[in-house]
Parts: sequence; structure tokens; C-alpha cells
Amino acid sequence: MTQQFASTAPPPNFRTVKSSQVVLKELMIPSYANFGGKVHGGVILSLMDKIAYTTAASHSRAYCVTASVDSVNFVNPVDVGELVTLMASINYVGRSSMEVGIKVMSEDFKRGIEKHTNTSYFTMVAIDETTRESTPVPGLILEENIEVERFIWGKFRKQYRADYKKQFHQLKTNLNMEKEKTKLLAENCFIKS
Repeated sequence: MTQQFASTAPPPNFRTVKSSQVVLKELMIPSYANFGGKVHGGVILSLMDKIAYTTAASHSRAYCVTASVDSVNFVNPVDVGELVTLMASINYVGRSSMEVGIKVMSEDFKRGIEKHTNTSYFTMVAIDETTRESTPVPGLILEENIEVERFIWGKFRKQYRADYKKQFHQLKTNLNMEKEKTKLLAENCFIKS
């Protein structure tokens, strides 16, 4: 569904990126700590899933489920006592799916230091609560150049995921498992007979 780039009036049932942007802030408390004294990655992942749902549900005005999560690479650790800020927006929409971009920052109040913790992309799917089937989502009104660029990157990430899935399926079909087992001698494993 391609829309005119220079159109002055958006089509009906399209929503702006800003209309569903969400910011979530949470103080990292001692019960979130792991044995190393840092905040568990799972706590951050849970907050990311929460903000992804809120953003997608706000855009689609429907119940949403998490379909996939792109890689989550923790760039910097989060310490207990820091304030974590998650910023999320819809980057790309398909028929029933939405890519939610999430940026996570942590702030050390005492030292006045802000750190980028991670960035990730969640694919959320809108679900009809009666049929439990996927349901169409509103289109996206792109008002700023950064929103256009994020939409383009989201489109490429969606295609990349589809290509990866296809290539991995082909690999599974064509892989010679016996040949691969012989290569394990150079790996850090031991096959017990």
C-alpha cells in the first residue's frame, strides 16, 4: 500500500509516529540485582517487552503479541540505583505487524552520567480478540525525515528476517550432519559415546 509522498491529507485510519511514542522510566532497585551487583538483563528485557506492547497497542488500538525480537546486545551494564529510560516508537508497519524500535538509556544521578544500554527492535502483531487471528493495523504517517529513514530501515529488517529464515531452512534441508560432526573435533565440546 504505497501513498503519495507529497500528499497533504493523510488517508483515513493512518496514525502519526508521535501518537504512539512511549517513554518509560524506572528506578533500578536492589531486588533487580544479579550476583554481580548489576541489574539482571531479564529485568531490562521485561521492561522492553512492556513498552513494545504499549507502543504497538496504542498505534493499533488492539491487543498485540510479541512475534519476534531482534538481537539484544547489552552495550553497558545497569547498576542498582540508576534510572533506566526506555523510549519506543513504531518504525514500520505491515498489514498486521509493527516494528517497535526501543532505545534504552541508564542514568547515574550521583555522577551525572548517562549511558546507552541497548537498542532493539520488537515485531508486534495486532490480534482480533474475538477471532484470535491477526488483524490489520493503521498505516503510519511519517512527518519527519528520521521517521522516513526508520520506516525504510524497518522494511529492510523485515526483508532480512524473511531471507534469513529461508536461508536457514535451506541449510537445515541440505546440511550433511555426519560431515559436520567430524568438524566438532576442533570445537570446545566432547561427544560422549
